[in-house]
Amino acid sequence: MTDAAAAQSTDPLAGTNPEMNEAAVFEAVADKIPDNLLLTMDGVDYTYRQMDELANQMGHLLQAHGIEPRSHVGLYMKNSAEHMAAIVAAMKIRVAGINVNYRYTPAELVYLFNDSQCGAILVDAEFAETMAAAVPKLETTRTVFVVGGVPQVLADACAENGLTVVDVDAELPKQSAERGFEPARGDDHWIVYTGGTTGFPKGVQWHMSDYYYACLSGGNPYGDKRHSPQEVADNVSPDGGFKIVMSAPLMHGAGLFTLLTFVNLGGHLIMFRDFDAQVIVDATADYKAQLLMFVGDGMAVPITDALLEAKKTKDFSSLFMVASGGGIWSKTSRDRVVAEFPNMIIRDNFGASESGNDGEMSLNEEGEMLLPPGPRLGLIDESNKPIAPGSDEIGYIVRRGHVPVGYWNDPEKSAKTFPVVDGHRVSVLGDMGRIREDGTIVFLGRGSGCINTGGEKVFPEEVEQALKAHPAVHDALVAGAPDERYGQKVAAVVSFREGMSAEEEELTEFLRESLANYKVPKVIVDVPEIRRSPAGKADYKWAKDRISSN
Repeated sequence: MTDAAAAQSTDPLAGTNPEMNEAAVFEAVADKIPDNLLLTMDGVDYTYRQMDELANQMGHLLQAHGIEPRSHVGLYMKNSAEHMAAIVAAMKIRVAGINVNYRYTPAELVYLFNDSQCGAILVDAEFAETMAAAVPKLETTRTVFVVGGVPQVLADACAENGLTVVDVDAELPKQSAERGFEPARGDDHWIVYTGGTTGFPKGVQWHMSDYYYACLSGGNPYGDKRHSPQEVADNVSPDGGFKIVMSAPLMHGAGLFTLLTFVNLGGHLIMFRDFDAQVIVDATADYKAQLLMFVGDGMAVPITDALLEAKKTKDFSSLFMVASGGGIWSKTSRDRVVAEFPNMIIRDNFGASESGNDGEMSLNEEGEMLLPPGPRLGLIDESNKPIAPGSDEIGYIVRRGHVPVGYWNDPEKSAKTFPVVDGHRVSVLGDMGRIREDGTIVFLGRGSGCINTGGEKVFPEEVEQALKAHPAVHDALVAGAPDERYGQKVAAVVSFREGMSAEEEELTEFLRESLANYKVPKVIVDVPEIRRSPAGKADYKWAKDRISSN
């Protein structure tokens, strides 16, 4: 069934295959183009065959230490070939990988590993001290697999607390590179933990079939979905797919979505262990990449600066698309790219851990963020009733169709976020908007971040876009601050470009040109750098703390 035919059905899952699993898709693609490059990690190349074999060895290693289907394995790692192999291996042996923010403190790690009930953890050696501090309070973890050698501090902590330590570098080469695993299933699960910058992290639990269709665009983000591993492989060119420079970390949902989406197209991913805008831009030119991918303004601004400077001396003629996913890419930053590369395709993908890839977000001349009409997205009110197109009512954006099972180990939050609307389960994204007569959704911002100042609603994203349009502003976050008269007032944390600055009065006057007065920040705090996660996600809790301490 084509996507157009499926869209006419009242069943949001019409025409899809409930047995789809990315492990089987990966193997089918690897069998089709075994000698094509899949990954270049900091200059080291890996073919599809090599990555498949590495994943097989990782899967056998996990199984040799008692990791069974339906269990959970923490992935406390930076970008690396071993990290990718561990992700694919977990899917092959029907285990859920648990993504871990490698900036977490020991206390945060303890919460994440205990909440997710990890039976084992794969960890990079560089995080040995932080991991060792968390070990005594782990409740379900029995085995720690260490990549990069086993530092003594971690070995001692595990020994004192009865945990087994496995030296991956020593043990992995001893494992079979053949497959030999039981078939993966559509109802196997995968868990994506959200960042926790506005509260405790939550684990979004997906069935693998829904994960494939929602998060990986059904094997084809540019056309009709593909409904079997063989169909995916049949559509991969023997010459391979695009060369993609990917700057996001694999521990971020958008990073993994991007990686596997382009693997399913036979792509060659160029990745890096650490974020360095200059290195990323240089690689884009040196590898003659066609696509450059990142996550929101936290990465877009420094990459744009480096790209425009490098354009003076390097050849970017092969680059035809620059894209963001998992975070808002401001109009100011996008316009700078378009000004220098007028024929460039600019794509801002909209999605979430709770919904997957929900399509492309566009910006009109007024700076409004728009989601195109379609059968998978809609709007509901606070009573979970659909809002009709053409209404002026602000509501919550929802995704229909392939949605998660729920939040791991949290039925109460699951019921609120994944309710039944018109007979079908939906995912309530927490994002708010209005729906026009033609079904286009005007994105307003996160409901949790909405500022109520004297009864007027202000969405931080709109004010942040306006602030970033000022030539001296490098980055900005907007949050509410207590106000005796209005309950809340709009406040901002701003960092300036190197060698530039602006007085608060100048910024205020600049903002009044595009914003109503009640939306203009009444407090602006100047900071050296805006705090974001390794994936570029905004840390609004930090922003509120800086505002309150000023």
